[in-house]
Amino acid sequence: MQPEWWHWAVLGIGLIIAELAVPAFFVIWFGLGAVLVSLMLLAAPALSLTVQLLAWTFASVAMVALWFRIFKPGAHKTRIGMADAHVIGEAGILVRAVAPFEKGQVRFQKPLLGSEVWACIADEAIIAGERVKVLGVEGSFLKVGKP
Repeated sequence: MQPEWWHWAVLGIGLIIAELAVPAFFVIWFGLGAVLVSLMLLAAPALSLTVQLLAWTFASVAMVALWFRIFKPGAHKTRIGMADAHVIGEAGILVRAVAPFEKGQVRFQKPLLGSEVWACIADEAIIAGERVKVLGVEGSFLKVGKP
């Protein structure tokens, strides 16, 4: 069975609507790729299924690449384990007390790596409301201490 232009249009609109349920802002590019293929089929209805699938794949991947390269530069570079130099030395306020074997939470004035509040650990007990400084990154926790 050879898909017609409206099959691709329905698929594209469905994927664009599905983006409302997926918080990653990623599915929309595949939906727009399908809409682009439907427009191509309107202009040239004799395209084979192989060409349609290749066009959809190429358009979708190209739009994802453009999104990350132009509109969200650096989004793929900030990983907690690779960002030690960007985080160490930042000051924040403890919103939940921390002790040597208990996790706490620290809030920063400006977001660090996309979040204002981070789980933290410490070598000494520090009460909530105290000002702390980031000493290091251990896994997905920030190691903090008194400044």
